[in-house]
Amino acid sequence: MQKAWKRLITCVFLFFTFIAFCEDIKEEINILKEKVIELEEKIENQKNNTDSLAKIEDILEGINIEGALTFVIQGASYANADNLSSSKESITDASYSFDLVLEKGLSVCSKVYLHFESGSGDGVTDELKVFSNVNADATGNENFNLIEAWYEYCSKRFPLTLTLGKIDATSYIDTNEYANDETTQFLGGIFKNSPVLEFPDSNSAGIRVYFDPIDILDVNFVAIDADSDWEDIFENIFVAIQFNFKPQLLNRASNYRIYVWLNDKNHIRWSNVNNTKKKGYGFGISIDQELVDNLGAFMRYGWQNPKVYVEGGNFSLEHFYSLGFQLKGALWNRSDDTFAFVFGQVFASSDYKDANALKAKSEKHLEIYYSFKVNNHLTLTLDFQAIKDPYGSDAINGSETIFVGGLRTQIDL
Repeated sequence: MQKAWKRLITCVFLFFTFIAFCEDIKEEINILKEKVIELEEKIENQKNNTDSLAKIEDILEGINIEGALTFVIQGASYANADNLSSSKESITDASYSFDLVLEKGLSVCSKVYLHFESGSGDGVTDELKVFSNVNADATGNENFNLIEAWYEYCSKRFPLTLTLGKIDATSYIDTNEYANDETTQFLGGIFKNSPVLEFPDSNSAGIRVYFDPIDILDVNFVAIDADSDWEDIFENIFVAIQFNFKPQLLNRASNYRIYVWLNDKNHIRWSNVNNTKKKGYGFGISIDQELVDNLGAFMRYGWQNPKVYVEGGNFSLEHFYSLGFQLKGALWNRSDDTFAFVFGQVFASSDYKDANALKAKSEKHLEIYYSFKVNNHLTLTLDFQAIKDPYGSDAINGSETIFVGGLRTQIDL
């Protein structure tokens, strides 16, 4: 009987021990189950992250990235802006710009292009009253802006290239090998592009068609929203076509461009300010010719409708010209250095002169620079400019010849 009780007590003890053990096992199983579920979630997240990373890697693969910083410091004597206290002030100001370019080829015949820009400072430009200013690189905008964004496709069957998106018309019209880039060539606006070519207010929605049927000829056509507001883009439009003849004169590289353009946003007639539905139009030529090894010459000429001006404009120009040359430093054992000289004149329209009873003389510009390449990433450029008869000799603060000396620092990343 005693043994039976012992067995019963032992069985009961073992039963409750087993029950307790089972509860512990159950708790452990639940913990393990939660850990398994957590692990599965991590694995799934890792898989998703891996897929996302793979997608990002696919997107980033083949992207060409370029960056550049441009710093400009300029000192101007005889600054003549209306807000200055006298006509003989000397001003020293600085500016900078940062450019970031991303380009990816999607196929042999297509690519995507993005260009971001930021900067600060107007330099001395806001202290000068002139027809064409002295620092084309000054942005005055610290925001990091997307200034170009386009898709390009070239035909496999025909010598055609199509570009769609946010387009910079200056990349295709009035181009020049020796005078087209304010970060490496001439700083003056008159020498970067024709001052009598009325490009859109800023880069905007547009299309560009490039046609190169033969080796000695290519054609660029652009159509862009003229007021850059992305609204009713065909209501106000800028259109231009440029023919570039490449005859290889002197057995040297050469480009002889002629273009015509139309800007059909509303312009005001000088002789009748109530006539606000006029259009701007004009034509121009841009030539660059290599003469001998390391020496090239260039010139530009442009004309536009002199009878009209854009609302808010203070003056209008009729035509201009520029002549210059570029000499590479190989002649003095500095093959990456450049010396260049240019002179140009811009002429106010006679209608503007008559309507305002002004002198409206031609404004003369001279610019000389020497760029010294320090290394593969750093280039220093000494720049000198002179402007005679600024603002046609009609500036309130006088018409003394303005002299501008500057230093440009270009850092290619």
